[in-house]
Amino acid sequence: MFPVGPLAPGGVVGVPSASVTSTRTLSEADSVRLLARYGVPVAPEVVAEGPEEAAAAAGELGFPVVAKLCGDAIAHKTERGLVRLDLGDADAVRSAAAELLAAARPEDGEVEVLVAPMISGNREFIAGLQRDPVFGMTVMLGVGGILAEAVADAVFALVPIVEEDAMEMIDALRTRKLLEPFRGEPAVDRNALARVLVALSRAAQAEPELVSADLNPLIIDAGRPVAVDALVEVSR
Repeated sequence: MFPVGPLAPGGVVGVPSASVTSTRTLSEADSVRLLARYGVPVAPEVVAEGPEEAAAAAGELGFPVVAKLCGDAIAHKTERGLVRLDLGDADAVRSAAAELLAAARPEDGEVEVLVAPMISGNREFIAGLQRDPVFGMTVMLGVGGILAEAVADAVFALVPIVEEDAMEMIDALRTRKLLEPFRGEPAVDRNALARVLVALSRAAQAEPELVSADLNPLIIDAGRPVAVDALVEVSR
């Protein structure tokens, strides 16, 4: 296992990225689909082309929902104000979708609106993959949310890993007390959290073009981890 390191840009902690001549970032929707194939637990979501379709999708998913502008060239949605949270009815979704589509820039290329249930929790983690120039692909787990930069608590392991390795990573977190019952919420399901890390390892083994993956945040909902945002970078 790698030692803990400082938080690096993009949510990955302490491991330098490999020098890859040319890479591209998948849209959030495509990133989620890729990782879900290998067992990463993700929130249900629908990609809509316009406000009416977004409102209909929200009605099927159940309110409240979150809406985000989605496209291959859009990596950092929050910084650009391309996320709308806690939308409670169809009119709010229509308005949000129209605003998001209007905020698209020419360099964003083709864009759509991603609609997903609003999931929140008091505990957030970061999990992901990063290709190290010396050691190869690594899987990581760290504390996320508002504590991420202040605490800088993360651990790494070389791919491939099995569930026993993932459990060792979880136990190596300095802030593992966050896994215990917290503010009226049940303890984190460690087995479920370990399966997230193993699923990431499987994705890295099965997708040789994968350069990095970022699940940030990985929210603890009723004790179980759910990825509500994903970003995957692949070689061209």
